[in-house]
Amino acid sequence: MRHGKKVNHLGRKTAHRKAMLANMACSLIEHKRINTTVAKAKALKQFVEPMITKSKVDTTHNRRIVMANLRQKDAVAELFRDVAAKIADRPGGYTRIIKLGNRLGDNADMAMIELVDYNEIYNADKAKKKTTRRSRRGGSKPAESAAVETKASNEEE
Repeated sequence: MRHGKKVNHLGRKTAHRKAMLANMACSLIEHKRINTTVAKAKALKQFVEPMITKSKVDTTHNRRIVMANLRQKDAVAELFRDVAAKIADRPGGYTRIIKLGNRLGDNADMAMIELVDYNEIYNADKAKKKTTRRSRRGGSKPAESAAVETKASNEEE
């Protein structure tokens, strides 16, 4: 039984797995999207999202924690400078995994993992929702339109 075992070992020893995830995270930060297998993309999502959350508060302590995990000075600088500014108002869910099908050689499930805020094409058609609770529930109308309607009905009589 595998109760309480959340880590996907990805068929690697601990040091190899940590180095691979650090390199993939640096590539993701640099290029904003990468193609990999679905299992690696899911493991990378769990690895990189806490780093992005830490980058929202630019302190020396957070920089040192992220640097200890990512191990590349350029990637840490870009994460705290560019990525953190773009995702400042997002409460979580900084990455998106899109499945691409199977790889030609070994039939492995492939996926693209990307930073959500950097895909303008995917977000272009989804405008900001501007609904209010009143309009969804069919509640009373705002005071201005109600006054206009009563005035119009009084004039007709």
